Parts: sequence; structure tokens; C-alpha cells
Amino acid sequence: MAETAGKLRKARIGDVPGIHELVNSFASQGEMLGRSRSELYEGLRDFYVMEGDGGGVLGCCALHINWEDLAEVRSLAVRPESQGKGVGRTLVKACIEEARQLGIARVYALTYRPGFFLELGFAKVPKETLPHKVWGDCLKCPQFPNCEEDAVILEVL
Repeated sequence: MAETAGKLRKARIGDVPGIHELVNSFASQGEMLGRSRSELYEGLRDFYVMEGDGGGVLGCCALHINWEDLAEVRSLAVRPESQGKGVGRTLVKACIEEARQLGIARVYALTYRPGFFLELGFAKVPKETLPHKVWGDCLKCPQFPNCEEDAVILEVL
């Protein structure tokens, strides 16, 4: 793996246009759920970004708390030219560490790329084992109810 590119930090208001463009570029390819600017502003505190040397957003990822013991790693997106450089790994690890600091026992993700998460210690689980509360976003997805994403989970505490 190449050296991680960019600087990890919590997202700021000025990052929303870049996050919006990045997430929705992958959503347009059917690889993730799109997010409106309104959703991104409301959930901005959930996001980490990897900032490039020139200031733009190279990648983003969010930790969304679902319940007292469960949070989702979501909206993980890395610019194609920055993939394979540790950006996604760094972003997910930041979310895991934040969950640990908050005392959240488990984090999960719904993904078309389970291998990436398995390398980080997550384990595949049947989607049906996740609480119904996590399915709120799924109702907005064009793939619902025929979703082919895999559910992965990591015990944090």
C-alpha cells in the first residue's frame, strides 16, 4: 500500500460541496446511497474528510450513531485518483476510533465491497440481524428491496 495522501480532519461547512459531489458521483454509478446537501449539512458532525495538499476533499466517511451500542460507518467515498493510497482505510479507522471513544460497542456498514471492510477486522453478518432502525435509509434507495449490499460489523469495545 502506498503512503496515505492528504490530511485527516473532521469535516467543516466549506467541505459540504466537495462531499456532496464525491458521494453523489458514486451514487450515480449505483455504488452508494446519494445524499442531499441538506442531509450533509444536518449530519456534518458525523463526517471526516481527507484533505488534499491543494485543499480539496480526497475522501470522506461518516460515523452515524443509530443507538446506544450501534453506529454505522457510511458515505465512504474516495476520489478514484486517491484510491489505493490508504485514504479509505484512514477514514474508516477514524470512525472506529471515534466510536470507541464514545463508548459505542459495535459499528457496521452496508457495502458492495465487503473485502475492504473484512481487511479492517469487520465480519460479514446477515442483514436481517441488524435492528430494523437501521433500515430507514434503505427505503430511499433505488435498489430497495432487492439490495445486494453485504452487511459487515465490528465489535469495537
